[in-house]
Amino acid sequence: MGQVQSGDEKEVTLQNIQELYRKFASECPSGNLHLHEFKKIFGINSNSTEEESAYMDNVFRSFDANKDGQIDFMEYVAAVHLILRGKLEDKLRWSFKVFDRDGNGCLDRQEVKHIVRIIYKLKKHNDPSVTANTDDICDRIFELVDKNKDSQISLEEFIEGAEKDPWVMDQLKLDIGPCDWFIEQQEKNP
Repeated sequence: MGQVQSGDEKEVTLQNIQELYRKFASECPSGNLHLHEFKKIFGINSNSTEEESAYMDNVFRSFDANKDGQIDFMEYVAAVHLILRGKLEDKLRWSFKVFDRDGNGCLDRQEVKHIVRIIYKLKKHNDPSVTANTDDICDRIFELVDKNKDSQISLEEFIEGAEKDPWVMDQLKLDIGPCDWFIEQQEKNP
């Protein structure tokens, strides 16, 4: 989900945020959000692509701070705040956590290739003219970001590389502004 806030994004109002919280309470009367409920809230259903579903699996995992397989209200509040109001570095830290599928604190080529493949399939879903060679993109990301050449990207390398190189930033984000996306999901799923 995009890491850069642009000036043309809609402002998220307190009413928008309150509506998201109301949805949490109505969708999760137990106070806990499970993966299938999380996907439903964000419009992922049987018509969604495998890539969209896999991406949301990673997003869910990144928000499940205590790793209990569910998102409680406080984890949900923290997630919504990060996406809508977080600073660039915080969003990059979150993105790294989404990409680090095995949770070892480093991104290897397989993880980077996997997320680049998902991002490009989602971009292609939104714009069929988008094409990419994921191997070439992965190689270039490692060339630009893996400063110590250990074939792994640390959190520090990831943040520095994404902040300093617009191409890297563009490869590691979706072309969806988070504020616009949350508002759109709210309007689509009343």
